[in-house]
Amino acid sequence: MSDTPDSAVRTYTEQHRAVFLADLAEWLRIPSVSAQPEHDGDVRRSAEWLSGKLAETGFPVTEIWETPGAPAVFAEWPSHDSDAPVVLVYGHHDVQPAAREDGWSTDPFDPVIRDGRMYGRGAADDKGQVFFHTLGVRAHLAATGRTTPAVHLKLLVEGEEESGSPHFRAMAEERAGRLAADVVIVSDTGMWDEETPTVCTGMRGLAECEIELSGPGQDIHSGSFGGAVPNPATELARLVAALHDTEGRVAVPGFYDGVAELTGTERALFAELPFDEETWLRTAASRATAGEAGYSTLERIWARPTAEVNGIGGGYQGAGSKTVIPSSAFVKLSFRLVAGQDPERIQEVVRSWAEDRIPAGIRHRITFSPATRPCLTPLDHPALQAMARAMGRAFGTKILFTREGGSGPAADLQDVLGAPVLFLGISVPSDGWHGPDEKVELDLLLKGVETAAHLWGELADALR
Repeated sequence: MSDTPDSAVRTYTEQHRAVFLADLAEWLRIPSVSAQPEHDGDVRRSAEWLSGKLAETGFPVTEIWETPGAPAVFAEWPSHDSDAPVVLVYGHHDVQPAAREDGWSTDPFDPVIRDGRMYGRGAADDKGQVFFHTLGVRAHLAATGRTTPAVHLKLLVEGEEESGSPHFRAMAEERAGRLAADVVIVSDTGMWDEETPTVCTGMRGLAECEIELSGPGQDIHSGSFGGAVPNPATELARLVAALHDTEGRVAVPGFYDGVAELTGTERALFAELPFDEETWLRTAASRATAGEAGYSTLERIWARPTAEVNGIGGGYQGAGSKTVIPSSAFVKLSFRLVAGQDPERIQEVVRSWAEDRIPAGIRHRITFSPATRPCLTPLDHPALQAMARAMGRAFGTKILFTREGGSGPAADLQDVLGAPVLFLGISVPSDGWHGPDEKVELDLLLKGVETAAHLWGELADALR
């Protein structure tokens, strides 16, 4: 265990709580909405604010990195220890659009504190979770008497995550030397709930495509031609129906090649979580669960690959009837991927599967979007165990493990830098990411501060 005194960290955090929250509120007042061009100046102002605050915190290197879109912020604080491991913290400073008329109780960019919570756009996603690292590193230094962190600490805070991180991969590749690290910490995630602190061990990857089938050169009369020429809408329906077998498995040959199967230990850890399926179904606005046979709901959304129809269309869509054979039809598909799957290989097998099922007389076009790789850190990795110890010291309880069903730019850092990715987040489901009245629980936010303060010593010990 790191020799950072737990009581000293907690005392320092409480002593600086008021200033920390005032600074965070100031940052939240900057409407850094990357998706809306009218806020381009605000996104830049947000980057400049953070760069200045990191310099004030003590980081000797703070830089604004330009991209073809919104700017990112990079900061670096070398350790005096020559053998200190290098740690890169990732987050983002842009936020989702928000307006009072969306259902907010107060102005989304005028944060308020009520009942131990701070309400404001970005309070949890992701400014609050980026900002707790500033107080965390200061608490780490104060409690240990160090003048530099126990790790060589780097921060990368991008400005386009809420717009799909279109320039992130290129930036990471171009600046891979500056970003090089032994481990990556992603502070853009959350915990199971207020009473159950957890560490996320991985995220799924993502491949997406649109398949368009074309038949006649125009819509034609179904009485004159129906039953005698191929119908692209019918063939598309056959294609979609063939996507899964009767057990809920994806029926694309080669789709499961290389998939990292769940271990008995992982399944047991998932089962420890206080999961209530009826509550989950209400959250999902659904009436029943479905999916691959032989797996629990959590296993399906965290550790199994999937194929989903995201949109489908073709032919007449108006009121009443119009008896035609449509000239074209389309479907949009997404494939969530798990450790061991290569997005490029998935694109190949999906394309081959679809093309093999398209009959004569039907033209096709298959278009893939840029893919995201999955990332997973093994449970026995020393860095992950260090994270669990640091979080356990802050929360004073056993830390459980989860995964994320979604996808994000963290996998790009793992892929480019060749470093394991850890997830340090204190947000909870009730924080309302992307919705009205987004908030962060202040007690949990301060636990994030304490976890970060303990983490640098724990990682230094674990990775030497």
